[in-house]
Amino acid sequence: MIQLDQVFLAKARESLAGAESELANGRYNNCANRSYYACFQAAVCALSRAGIRPSGAGAEWGHAFVQARFAGELISRRKRYPSSLREVLSRTMILRKVADYEPNQVGQTQITRALRSTRELVSVIESRGGEAR
Repeated sequence: MIQLDQVFLAKARESLAGAESELANGRYNNCANRSYYACFQAAVCALSRAGIRPSGAGAEWGHAFVQARFAGELISRRKRYPSSLREVLSRTMILRKVADYEPNQVGQTQITRALRSTRELVSVIESRGGEAR
């Protein structure tokens, strides 16, 4: 049987590696995109490990669902992850939207900070395995 958490953790690692490569090559907009998806996929992993899944017919891992449940349920309510990670998903999503949909460019300083937070989020989820602190 497919381990959903492991699939999404592998995707998060791949997206993080892509973000690192994009930063090293000065492709800051692509780095923002990959950083966000690394966070999103890691959050799906954490939610899956905690037994939280979207419900209903045709349920899928929507961006709003993942952000709300990761920050609200796993960080604020259950305290499985540090409060410093609460805004990482929403901040990286804002950068991704700038990178993907707006005429503005993501800057090196912005994305370097975002990538640092992305690394932390992926690392914490990976090391804790969804368990309480």
